[in-house]
Amino acid sequence: MREKFKAPTRLKSKIYSALIARQSRDGSLLDLGATKGSGRKLCVFEELVQIAPVGESVKSLNFCHVCHARVLGERIENAPVFWPGCPYAQFQNR
Repeated sequence: MREKFKAPTRLKSKIYSALIARQSRDGSLLDLGATKGSGRKLCVFEELVQIAPVGESVKSLNFCHVCHARVLGERIENAPVFWPGCPYAQFQNR
């Protein structure tokens, strides 16, 4: 029988942040419309940027890099992050 171990939420957040940072260094990320179209939910801040009258290059930035949910998720185990669509909220053990 294989035991199942849960990774700490801080580790999940740090790995996700590192992967997204690496991906954005290698090239531009999908714009928010394409991200949403692929089935991934957008967080409240991404939804606002998606409908804002800004250029398409802005819509493919890594918004998680400047979000306080990332900071909380990387530093606090079971951080108080509850926004729908936020990957850092999804990592919390609830």
